[in-house]
Amino acid sequence: MKKQWLKTMLIFVCMLAAGICYSCSRSTAAGLLTEQEIVMETEAVAMPEAETSLAAAPVCYYVHICGEVVSPGVYEMEAGSRVFQVVERAGGFTGEAAKGYLNLAEMIRDGMKIAVPSVTELEKNAVYGESAGDEAKKVNLNTATKEELMTLKGVGEAKAEDILRYREDHGGFQSIEEIMEISGIKDAAFQKIKDDIIV
Repeated sequence: MKKQWLKTMLIFVCMLAAGICYSCSRSTAAGLLTEQEIVMETEAVAMPEAETSLAAAPVCYYVHICGEVVSPGVYEMEAGSRVFQVVERAGGFTGEAAKGYLNLAEMIRDGMKIAVPSVTELEKNAVYGESAGDEAKKVNLNTATKEELMTLKGVGEAKAEDILRYREDHGGFQSIEEIMEISGIKDAAFQKIKDDIIV
């Protein structure tokens, strides 16, 4: 009887010890898991903030506006701005400005020059050294439609589409010479159209 009682007590003590060990290992594991979760959450919060700060850095363009605006000069503009926003930054048009001459909805490009003529200059057909009539006949590589581009010598539908694609991918042409970046338009082809194009 005494032997059986000792055996029962021994089993009880072993079970109790096993329970305590199991409980301790669970709480330790839970503590480690919590620390890992805290580290992961901290990284998850910190990383998007770093990415956001990089993505938030605005791309700036420098645009020169001159002629009939209140404050001509070079202005720093955010990429994606339009001509009308540059005019606003320059204090708006003067009373002499030929307001309808510019495409105010045109998207700006880095290094762009915007010349605002006066009504008198347009009436005299003298727009900064070129006649208004000649200017109107030229094809603007940055605003022309596919059909307008196809009026140029040697520019068919495929080349016109290439010009439009290049213009979209590169934010417009900075100079007329840049059209030679288009496949199939090299120096000889450029010489045929250089007097018919502007940017």
